[in-house]
Amino acid sequence: MVRIVSGAVLLVALVGLLLAGRVGISIVVVVVAVLALWEFRSLSGRMGLLPPAWLIYPLGVYFTFAGTLLKVVPVELVLSAALVLGLSAFLVLRDRHMVLGRWAMALAGAVYVGVPLDAYLLLYQSAPGRRALFWVLTVILTVVVSDSSALLVGQRFGRHPFFPTISPKKTVEGALAGLGCCLPVMSLGGVLLLDLPVWHAVLLAVMVGVAAQAGDLVESQMKRLAGVKDSSHLIPGHGGVLDRLDSLLFPPIVVYLYALYLHLL
Repeated sequence: MVRIVSGAVLLVALVGLLLAGRVGISIVVVVVAVLALWEFRSLSGRMGLLPPAWLIYPLGVYFTFAGTLLKVVPVELVLSAALVLGLSAFLVLRDRHMVLGRWAMALAGAVYVGVPLDAYLLLYQSAPGRRALFWVLTVILTVVVSDSSALLVGQRFGRHPFFPTISPKKTVEGALAGLGCCLPVMSLGGVLLLDLPVWHAVLLAVMVGVAAQAGDLVESQMKRLAGVKDSSHLIPGHGGVLDRLDSLLFPPIVVYLYALYLHLL
């Protein structure tokens, strides 16, 4: 019951903010980015490579808005500053333990959280009119349906382990069900809401399904290396923000790049 209630409250709040337009979406992105970066930092710390807060948060915020609000700031400048100033700062800090690893984890966390959120914002900004929101919602809905079907089918009919060393409960049957359920959702959404040709919609469905499962496994791997079950306990009954966000991180990147280079936006 706690899981259902907290999930329903989050869903209502998310939909309300998304419907509020650019301001609402910006609020969602900022809150999600900060919480996800905080969880990534905690997981990294459990691995013995705690990213410095003064580096991971500014970089994470930059990558989150690199294609929209902060596009006037060249990425080469930011990466150069992170390299020269970021590493040089460790020369004068007291805690210089695992300098290169901590610096690398800060950069990795900023990219891991920021780039996908930036892709969502780019999808929203690049499309005209209501299609902007439809792009974002179609991707999210496809991933949610894929996750839910993979869980249900895996629990009921799963017999063959899928990456057992990373996530023992995941099964091949669940993975196939998740991928299969992407096809009707993304295909119908792509044709009816996004005015895409059928073959583009089908290809995007397959790409979203594969990317969603890859994102799920990547976060599971991080938690296993950190020795924890959940990324945090922020969401009652669900775990942390990254636990709910993992499958949603990679799909917007592949969707945006595909749509951009094939002029579908």
